[in-house]
Parts: sequence; C-alpha cells; structure tokens
Amino acid sequence: MSIPHLFRCPISLDIFTDPVTLWTGQTYDRPCIERWLAAGHRTCPVTVQPLGDVTVLVPNHTLRHLIERWLSTDQHHLPEPAATTVVTEEAESDAEEPSLGALKRCLQQTDAAGVDKVRVGALRKVMTLASESDVGHACMLQLGFLPVLLQLVFHAPSPTPSKCHTDVEELALQCALSLMPSSAASPQLGCLNMLKNEASLASFVRLLERGRSRTKAGLGHLLETIATAAETRELALVVAASPRVWQALVPLLQHDGPATDACASEAAVRAVAAICAMEPARGSAIHHGAVSALFKHLSWASAKNGGAVSSALATVEAMATSEAGRRAVLLSPGAMQALVRHVFMMSSSNNGSEHAVAALLAVCRESRAARSEAIGAGVVTQLLLLLHSQCGTMANAKARALLKLLKSM
Repeated sequence: MSIPHLFRCPISLDIFTDPVTLWTGQTYDRPCIERWLAAGHRTCPVTVQPLGDVTVLVPNHTLRHLIERWLSTDQHHLPEPAATTVVTEEAESDAEEPSLGALKRCLQQTDAAGVDKVRVGALRKVMTLASESDVGHACMLQLGFLPVLLQLVFHAPSPTPSKCHTDVEELALQCALSLMPSSAASPQLGCLNMLKNEASLASFVRLLERGRSRTKAGLGHLLETIATAAETRELALVVAASPRVWQALVPLLQHDGPATDACASEAAVRAVAAICAMEPARGSAIHHGAVSALFKHLSWASAKNGGAVSSALATVEAMATSEAGRRAVLLSPGAMQALVRHVFMMSSSNNGSEHAVAALLAVCRESRAARSEAIGAGVVTQLLLLLHSQCGTMANAKARALLKLLKSM
C-alpha cells in the first residue's frame, strides 16, 4: 500500500493520525511533535527554526480531510495475509482485491448467512495487519475500525451462542486492543465511552464473568486503558461505581480457580491498580473486597514468583490512605505478614518494596496492634536489609520513618 508523501509525518514517516501545523508552516502528527517538544527541543524538526517558549499547534483540518477521502476510496489494496472466508457476492468481489473498505464491510455485515465465519476470517486479517504493518495499523485507526470492533465485542448476547460466535468476540477484542492508540491523550479512545450504555456494560460484565481466560485478560487491559485515558475519565468513574463490575473483577484477582489463569489475574490486578489511582474509586474497591483479594494474589504470586506484585502493593498502599482501607488490611488474614515479606525480597522482578513499606507505615501509625504484629513478623530485619540494599530514595526515607515509629513500642 503506497501512501502519498504529503500524507506522512516527517518525524515518524507514518500516515498522519492527527496533523497539526507549526508557525513555520511544517505539519507533523500531533503525538510525534508533542514528544519532540516534551524532550526539550525548541526548534522545528524540518526547518530548524526556533519556536520560542510557547508553541501553538494548529489542527490541519484540510490535510485530515484529504487523508480521510483517500482512505475511503478503496483504491489502495492490502498485502495478503491469510485468506478470508466470505459468503456473500459483495464480499466475494471484495476478496478478489482486498481493501480496508472491504475488510470493514465484512465486519459490519449483519444479515448474511454464516456471518460469524465471515467475521472470523476478516478479524484474522485485521490482526495480521495491525501487528505486522504500521501503515495498516494507522490506516485502520483512521478509518474507524476501533468502534466497529468494539461493537462486535459488546453486543446483546446471542440466545444460542456458538463456538464461532465466541471466537468473534475474542478475536474482535484482541484486534481492538492491538489498534488502541499508545497515547492516553488520544481522542480516538473516546469510542470506549460506548460502555456508558447499560447494555454494553452488561455485555462487558458477562464476558468478564464467563469469557475465556484470554478474553478476561483482554478486558483487564481494556479497563486499565479506560482508567488512564483522558477521554474516558467519566466512564472510569461509572465503571468504578458499578457493583456488577467489581463482583466480576474481584474474583479474578485471587487466582484461586481453574477459570482464572495467571494472565487474567495479573491483568485484573493492573486494572484495579489503575482504577484505584482515582481516589473516588477506592471506596467501592474496598467495599467489594478488593483488599483481601489483592493479598490472596500476593500469596499466590510470591509462591509462584509471578503475578503483578508491584501493582498489587501499590494498590494496597493507595487504599491504606483511608481509614476504611487500613481497617480492611487489618481484617485480611495474613496481610501484615505479606506486607512484611515484600519489604525486602531477593527476586529482582519485585520492585514493590517502597509500596509495601508505605502501606505498613500507614497502617502502623494508626494501630498499636499492627505495630506489634509487624514486629512479630520480622519487619525490623526486613527494613534493615532494605536499607543496606540499593533501594530508592523514597523507599529509604519511608523505611527509616517506619523504623523510628517501631522504636517507640
């Protein structure tokens, strides 16, 4: 697929996704020029003219319109990945000269016999293009594939779901995740707000409860994106306030059953960590048992040398800033011992020492019983080992503060 030279960002050499123009007259893709400026550069990358302290990025609507027209012409054809199974006459003609427009039409078919088989073939082609071609990835994003894929995932449940139908849901979710913009500030992530719709959110919960392990892991990644993206802050609060979401999500944290594999559990932990970075969401998490579930995850992760340890500890630290969170820590069986164990661990994969110390400090400040329990679990030895290691400045300061507090016993 040959992209006209004027449609390529001079920094990334990929097709523009959000073209903006500097006062020098040069146009760049917004994420690229923002990274350039964030790195401290104060010149135009092409002309090397000084930009001054305040740089205005003017959206180039004309260029965007031209690119959208070019993308919609279907005159540019795709490289051939795996063959797509098609059943309609229109789809058969599209398959002879596959294009992005044809691929999108395959995904949008609703009334053809065997439509799920058509979609599975089209989705496999989308996945190949998204993973192997930066150009294909950018073009599909520009052509609006992401909302189409999300509609295939979050739809009304079929009265008689087949294996092929389940394959469509799983593949569509993986394709959507592969097309997600890397920048949390991307306006294209706004299409995730479809989950504000009650029926769509119900589909999300259904898949989180009954989907395959890969689907559950994918939904965890999606939740993490929702919690961190600028366009979905309101949606993140809606999700965080939903009892149904927590009832489906909390069991995944524990990794205590055959329906939850390690990847799904780790993705769930990272999702909860991202959600609980928002202070208003922490009360719901605590109320629905997330603290106890996180300690169960830590217990499993320590035994298997895996899991999302640092994210789990960071979330416990965040929750321990509230009285309800500290109470939940004290009421969770083995919680203090788990925190003490993670103050200093030989495993280089665990960088959560600072979070463990901070959580202990928050709980021990408010509870003499917690201080006694921590001392009994060997926290003093762990803290001394941490202080003699190459720990960070913040971990060092918190460890010293905790030692000082414990000396008052």
